[in-house]
Amino acid sequence: MGFISLILFGINAIIGSGIFLLPSTGMRLFGPASILVLLFDGCLAFFIAMCFAECASYFKETGGAYVYAREAFGHFVGYEVGFVTWAIWIIAEATMYTAFATALGGIFPALADSTSKNIIITVLYLCLVCLNLSGVRLTTIISNVVTVGKLVPIFLVIIVGLFFIKPTHFDPFFVEKLTTIPNFATAAITLFYIFSGFERVVITAGDMKDVQKNLPKALLISLGTVVVVYILVMVTSIGVLGDKLATSTVPLKDTFQAVAGNFGANIISFGTIVSIGGICLASSFVSPRSGLALAENKMMPSFLAKRNRRNAPFAAILVSSSISLLIAYSGSFAVLAQISAVSRFAQFIPTIIAVLVFRKTMARSDKAFRIPFGPVIPILALLASFWLLFHVESKNLIWGLGALILAVPFYFLTKHQAKQ
Repeated sequence: MGFISLILFGINAIIGSGIFLLPSTGMRLFGPASILVLLFDGCLAFFIAMCFAECASYFKETGGAYVYAREAFGHFVGYEVGFVTWAIWIIAEATMYTAFATALGGIFPALADSTSKNIIITVLYLCLVCLNLSGVRLTTIISNVVTVGKLVPIFLVIIVGLFFIKPTHFDPFFVEKLTTIPNFATAAITLFYIFSGFERVVITAGDMKDVQKNLPKALLISLGTVVVVYILVMVTSIGVLGDKLATSTVPLKDTFQAVAGNFGANIISFGTIVSIGGICLASSFVSPRSGLALAENKMMPSFLAKRNRRNAPFAAILVSSSISLLIAYSGSFAVLAQISAVSRFAQFIPTIIAVLVFRKTMARSDKAFRIPFGPVIPILALLASFWLLFHVESKNLIWGLGALILAVPFYFLTKHQAKQ
């Protein structure tokens, strides 16, 4: 994977379903000033990405946060991060199920009730499980369709919508009853979900050309591009819809409908469903294979590595997807997006601290990326991460980070099996 391909891969990895559905959540929680929340999240994601970039420049092997945690803190912490990576993908898959049901409900109001939502989620789950068990491999086609499906509606909303912005929709910019520190923190941790995904890029380091040189630059360029796109989407959505944005379940569709009528709404609706559906399929493909990798590396019970006659890891597929189904039943898209964002910090925080450890323990090559300003950026990223987690509701914190506790017995179980 060359430099340009790496940048495009990074953009594709970050831009997901969240940008189609979460602008309304930002408006509801923090008003027009939610644009500043996005800037805060973008800066935090940028700081964390720089930590990933520096850690990645020390290694050529695939693995990402798991590798950094193992090398910096030992096998137990490495196992915890590896295990929680699987949990992150499971939660992400559940979030995608709910996103798909939410998008359909927003486009077809008759499907917006909780019963219809659960039926859609169940049907989607059964279809994806059957497809994955069949061993069908459509990764490349899916990736291309999803990329086009999500970028076309996003850029249509930005390019056309910018001409229909009403400045009065930003007045007042700071809504007195909304712009509080707790609301800022809640909006920040929820909207941070749309920036997650950059960590996927470093996991594939083993497939990149000149990884120590290309990865850090491509990661930062990808994230910078995404920040600009997200800010433009938020500005356009607020400028076109104003207060109506806060109550929208499909904000991009409603934004484009306001400027291009029903025809425009249908275009965005189609792009939204194609995009989120494709991401659901891709996510359902990735999460079982994360569990499979743990089993093959003797980090989880060996039965998860069993395959059927079509070479599909059926045990991992059934376990991962079934847990995702139960999680998807449990909450709304906004809640699951926050839980998914929280779970990522189980990877982010060890990686941030690993930067400071590697500077003292690892030999640094001339090609290694070095974050400027010494320890300032890792420390700021660490403080901001803890500050956000401090403001998360306890139940969402438990959902998001509970896998760290669940991993402990599995660690000792697999360690005992390895000795036999």
